[in-house]
Amino acid sequence: MCVKPDRGVRVPSVELCTEGLASYEAAVRGDLPEQECPQCLLDLGLLQELPDGRLMALPPGLAANAVMRPLETDIEEKQRALAAARVAMHQAEEIYRAHTGTGTGTGIRAISGADAISATLSSVVQSCKEELLTAQPGGGRPAELLEKALASDVAALERGIRQRTIYQHTVRSHGPTLAYVEQISVAGAEVRTLDEVFDRLIVCDRKIAFVPDPGEERQQLALVIEHPGMIRYLVGIFDKSWERAAPLRHTPTEHRPPLLTDETRRAVLHLMVNGYTDETIAGRLGMSARTVATHVRKASEQLGSRSRAQLAYLIARSGILDEDLYTSAPEARRA
Repeated sequence: MCVKPDRGVRVPSVELCTEGLASYEAAVRGDLPEQECPQCLLDLGLLQELPDGRLMALPPGLAANAVMRPLETDIEEKQRALAAARVAMHQAEEIYRAHTGTGTGTGIRAISGADAISATLSSVVQSCKEELLTAQPGGGRPAELLEKALASDVAALERGIRQRTIYQHTVRSHGPTLAYVEQISVAGAEVRTLDEVFDRLIVCDRKIAFVPDPGEERQQLALVIEHPGMIRYLVGIFDKSWERAAPLRHTPTEHRPPLLTDETRRAVLHLMVNGYTDETIAGRLGMSARTVATHVRKASEQLGSRSRAQLAYLIARSGILDEDLYTSAPEARRA
């Protein structure tokens, strides 16, 4: 005989297991097997105890009302509590901003720890009302981070937020980032790319900005800037980079555009001529050291050099780095 269901509160299984479906079918026929019932049947309330101690199958409609309604009520209560907390935090944030960033205060504070940084960023982005500016160096971002960011970014865009994002040219060959860009672009975001982005930057409503501390580990310490003058300075840097950047308009049939190869290779060669190692160049341009080496090798083959020093000399003599780095991106020059 099946074991009686526990009277305690349970979280229903997401779905009925194969064994549960078979046992429920047997119960509907009035032929419950003499064995322990699958837990999913008990969690979903699809069996009910009779006065004689036997269990009988309940219609799914009745079980659904008994099991799902308490969960729906609990979710509604949590949503109301969340909304109230957001309102309270927003009111407190307005008071905080009114008394920081001016007078004798620096308007700069530090947040330590990856979890604290993530939670603060998420809260600020959710409270954003008008504009969100982001600069993301380092090439393509991990797919799991993009998936996590997509929902909040689309929600912000649907609220009417204007979002502008600058990436590096290397994302033009990174599938997950292109898929993310395609979806937020449909929602109204604008995305452009540069060969080298100054550093990570997030600015909300031109009131609060987040930047990494160059002297600390990027994931463990972030600086929150609320001083109006510093905000204007950072927005100015962003706008100048935005004017030079090339629009990224990705379509599913698009592959590696000439802009990526031509401009990125010239950026690699420019840094190489200035004495940077492949590893340093890779970090600044958001690519692997192997990709940097490939660009250098192809330039060596084209110019007929036999060493890195000779390549630097031939590049300098050829004058190819004196050309306008953005002549291949007329759209960016007209923007």
